Amino acid sequence: MASATPVRVRFCPSPTGNPHVGLVRTALFNWAFARHNGGTMVFRIEDTDAARDSEESYEQLLDSMRWLGFDWDEGPEVGGPHAPYRQSQRMDIYRDIARRLLDGGYAYPCYCTTEELDARREAARAAGKPSGYDGQCRDLTAERKQAYEAEGRSHIVRFRMPDEATTFTDLVRGEITVQAENVTDYGIVRANGAPLYTLVNPVDDALMEITHVLRGEDLLSSTPRQIALYKALIELGVAKDIPAFGHLPYVMGEGNKKLSKRDPQASLNLYRERGFLPEGLLNYLSLLGWSFSADQDIFSIDEMVAKFDLADVNANPARFDLKKAESINADHIRRLDVKAFAEACAPWLRAPHANWAPEDFDPAAWEAIAPYAQTRVTVLSDITANVDFLFLKEPVRDEASWAKAMKEGSDALLRTAREKLEAADWSSPDALKDAVLAAGEAHGLKLGKAQAPVRVAVTGRTVGLPLFESLQILGRERTFARIDAALAKLAA
Repeated sequence: MASATPVRVRFCPSPTGNPHVGLVRTALFNWAFARHNGGTMVFRIEDTDAARDSEESYEQLLDSMRWLGFDWDEGPEVGGPHAPYRQSQRMDIYRDIARRLLDGGYAYPCYCTTEELDARREAARAAGKPSGYDGQCRDLTAERKQAYEAEGRSHIVRFRMPDEATTFTDLVRGEITVQAENVTDYGIVRANGAPLYTLVNPVDDALMEITHVLRGEDLLSSTPRQIALYKALIELGVAKDIPAFGHLPYVMGEGNKKLSKRDPQASLNLYRERGFLPEGLLNYLSLLGWSFSADQDIFSIDEMVAKFDLADVNANPARFDLKKAESINADHIRRLDVKAFAEACAPWLRAPHANWAPEDFDPAAWEAIAPYAQTRVTVLSDITANVDFLFLKEPVRDEASWAKAMKEGSDALLRTAREKLEAADWSSPDALKDAVLAAGEAHGLKLGKAQAPVRVAVTGRTVGLPLFESLQILGRERTFARIDAALAKLAA
């Protein structure tokens, strides 16, 4: 197997649809492993499936990598000694390798039709035998090939698997042995001449001198095939060595099923749109199969890189827990300095997220409320509803909150609270708290009960940022105007 140094890993997604969080976890582990070992991160685009790949998805992949903070040493936009790094631009390379494999006897043309293959597989299943390819075309004579060609049959190219078992040491799972009958000859080139993933992926890994292949558990079954192909490529002088393989655990969704692209929680864009910090999301994803320590779940990406070791990757499936992800993200929000937090919130303080007119946004009010907001939000998009009362002419009144807070006697309480607030020192949130506390005591209520009608009158909601700091930032005139509007509504 490959030497541990110099480390060269690759992240090679297909540009199809939105990036998936399982894909991000794979990128993260490769990137952290490369950075921990002072190695090279190769970013390669596997875009040979013209029917599914799109330029839009390609651009989205690059944008997502940049947003997450991943840098790469070779690949799109940065180049490198093994360019190009898009498989769609490397077709001549794959055709040449396929020809050399055929010429060397490592591969052969297979003329079996789909109907013939299906019939033989069904017969094998009925007989209780393995249903993989049965080697029908493995040793065709030249005459038989000519006869098939004369019939007008097309052919794919199959790789000739060895007759002995394959044993390798998985960096996550230990020694694995796969018997020959479980890994039959497989296709590497389509009938139309287009190379398959089974050829292009290991060929690129060989030419780009990848030392460690860290990928999802779902690809484990293809590893014996790739090892056999690597041995052939070494004999042909294409590859120098066989990389070390490490298969990362499944990320599980609901119902103990692998998290798929169809799961709502799977899309990276969902977390970006909700205002997850890249650091928070990556911190959580790193815990899906890896452990920083027994008593620490919150850490920076730099701390992760410093400590990342494949020996700490767990082979067992990891369950995706949205609540845990949100909690970790909230911790990372708290870690920001206030200025950085305020800047990070900027997209959610303007259209299309903000429900106030741009001219009504008050930067001074935002600067004043930001420290209090920072302790309350879980994701950055929470900020819009938390501070809209400051920038709207009238608060958004949630009717359920109104009904919950405005019980019998709330009008009398609000009038008393207004009187107490009139006499209070508005330079001190504590003084405003004392005023509402005194109003509550006058009506036999504790602070929690007393402040609920005031909060709903002023902010429109029963929960939100610290009330008395919010009143101070909103100011006397606007606070009293909203209390008066609430009294008028109650009177009506």
